[in-house]
Amino acid sequence: MINDFGQIALVSILSHLVFIAVSWWALQALNLEKLLRPNHVFQARLLYILLAIFIGSSVSSFFLDYLQWSRQLPLIFQ
Repeated sequence: MINDFGQIALVSILSHLVFIAVSWWALQALNLEKLLRPNHVFQARLLYILLAIFIGSSVSSFFLDYLQWSRQLPLIFQ
């Protein structure tokens, strides 16, 4: 049981990192420069990073919840 916590923690960390990276990659397709003020490069990069973390964490949490629910589903029939 305790070994499962370590595995779940590792899967959760990896899932969050992967989905944050995928979100960063996907955000690069957007042209947000038109919405941002000129000469505010640092704020624009920070906004991209925060958006990537927010979107990636949300998708990862959904993925991890779905994974846990699918593992618990066979318990209905016991």
